[in-house]
Amino acid sequence: MDISINTPALLFPAISLVMLAYTNRFLALSNRVRSLHDKYAGHEQKQIIHGQIKNLRYRLKLIKNMQALGVVTFLSCILCMFFIYREYLVLANITFACSLIIFSASLALSLLEIQLSTKALELELSDMEGLEDPSVLEYFKKKFDKE
Repeated sequence: MDISINTPALLFPAISLVMLAYTNRFLALSNRVRSLHDKYAGHEQKQIIHGQIKNLRYRLKLIKNMQALGVVTFLSCILCMFFIYREYLVLANITFACSLIIFSASLALSLLEIQLSTKALELELSDMEGLEDPSVLEYFKKKFDKE
């Protein structure tokens, strides 16, 4: 397959938007860490806070790796464009394929982080009594049975 210099350039807007989303997730997580730190210092609900802190540490590592892979994707696209410019098409194709794989890995980590963020919310809600965790099917069944 022959690629033009425009092919890797097509990924630039997607990578930029994903990096912006990753940065927003990081900022929200850092605010949460600060508020949990204040709660922990006040000795309120140590069990729940301890679980949330473990979750947040892991999520911070994921976000750091998501961002790193996004930057590597950006750099590999630039390198691919350089190879196309220099007419090293075999290297350009390999570099572009690698950038797609790296970008996919970054998105996979993002999906994992999103799953963990919902677990963090479940931890937050776990101290409230009477809350059930229905499956999606059970939720819709109850919703339609009421009507």
